[in-house]
Amino acid sequence: MATEADGHSDGGLVFHPMDQFIVKPLFGDGAVNMFTFTNVALWLLLAVACVIALMVLGTSKRARVPSRTQSVAELAYGFVYKMVEDVTGKDAVKYFPYIFTLFMFIVFSNFLALIPSSFSPTSHIAVTAVLGFGVFIAVTVLGFVKNGAGFLGLFWVSSAPLALRPILAIIELISYFVRPVSHSIRLAGNIMAGHAVLKVFAGFAAITAVAPLSILGITAIYALEVLVAFIQAYVFTILTCVYLKDALHPSH
Repeated sequence: MATEADGHSDGGLVFHPMDQFIVKPLFGDGAVNMFTFTNVALWLLLAVACVIALMVLGTSKRARVPSRTQSVAELAYGFVYKMVEDVTGKDAVKYFPYIFTLFMFIVFSNFLALIPSSFSPTSHIAVTAVLGFGVFIAVTVLGFVKNGAGFLGLFWVSSAPLALRPILAIIELISYFVRPVSHSIRLAGNIMAGHAVLKVFAGFAAITAVAPLSILGITAIYALEVLVAFIQAYVFTILTCVYLKDALHPSH
């Protein structure tokens, strides 16, 4: 959660809650180009490093009585595995590594962003769109590879009256292509909104009269953001499982 220094201008309190989402070069003050190493890149790499530290280094010395790190890794593994198995079916377990990687990456990106003066990469649609469209392309290709033209049966509601089926097919088709947009905007929007509200309450903390209420508000919203950080990773992952189920079993 990036924070900026607040100030006063013309006798009023001035703060810019959206400034924390600005992409900046990590070294120097030049323009951001294609190969510029930015604050986004840094926190994305930190999220990857945390996943590796937990899942690789934390489980490298596996023991019958697990350490705390190994216990957390096993809980995360079991949680996502159960989700994939329950939502998508046992035949989808082979795709578990991809889904688990998505979950862990989003979880760590979200939680690292709650550190004061950090940056929130999942608040940027450029990041979440890559994740969302990556899932969309993967499950669409998989659907055609596994089912051929039968995958198009996903859009044909055979249980509806015959006269309504073409209309419903158009609606289902539009809904299908909206999936990656909603998938990515949901994650980015929730993370951005929470951090912006935190910054607004932090700005009011500079006013002595409302400082206690502002601090209480920050505490409550921060606790909510901890919950949102996990829930948004869960929602993104479970939707991925649902989309994968449609690709594997379009007739259902």
